[in-house]
Amino acid sequence: NPIPNVTDPADQSMCVGTATSVTFASPLNVSGTVYTWTNSLPAIGLPATGTGNISFNAVNNGTTPIVATIVVTPTFTNAGVSCSGPAKTYTITVNPGAQVNQPTSQVVCNGDATTAITFTTNNGGGSTIYSWTNSNPGIGLAATGTGGIASFTVSNNGTSPVVATIVVTPTFTNGGAGCPGSTKTFTITVNPTAQVIQPANVDVCNGQLTTVTYATVNTGGTTT
Repeated sequence: NPIPNVTDPADQSMCVGTATSVTFASPLNVSGTVYTWTNSLPAIGLPATGTGNISFNAVNNGTTPIVATIVVTPTFTNAGVSCSGPAKTYTITVNPGAQVNQPTSQVVCNGDATTAITFTTNNGGGSTIYSWTNSNPGIGLAATGTGGIASFTVSNNGTSPVVATIVVTPTFTNGGAGCPGSTKTFTITVNPTAQVIQPANVDVCNGQLTTVTYATVNTGGTTT
């Protein structure tokens, strides 16, 4: 009987939830070769042992990449005699889903500067980038961007508060696999400059009662 062998599978890096498969092959074309394998980390969603090709959905319930070492052994059987060939080893790395911590919403007066926004994550073992969109560029912030948001001077030339909704999307990258995650949403509210309508001058005699009522064109809040 011939000694079978198996082509060394390539290492894989993938995102959690990704469907993956590995088809084993014999470079010597030894027909009837059976491939048995072991998996060092069933937590990726693959059993600890198996026979034949591999197909599964990757699992990672943590915040850092996890790595499973797969050892596959080829066996050829004929006339009751089984011959095993050299084993091959490769790895499957499963990245966690990207994650960004909830940013804090801000309320700022027209003409004032915002607090700089630094996005953070609980993920480790790779790099996370943050892309964001802004629903209201009129406040003085671009419609889209990447990375943290530096302090900027807000603008509201109207008479009522304006609200910009910021949606940030994290992407975690490790081993060449970029994995997007769930978005977080927060707001930047810009209040208008306070305003009072010019009161009329009042002429009144000594001892008489007079009243002055102040008013504003501003809405959406309270003016004192």
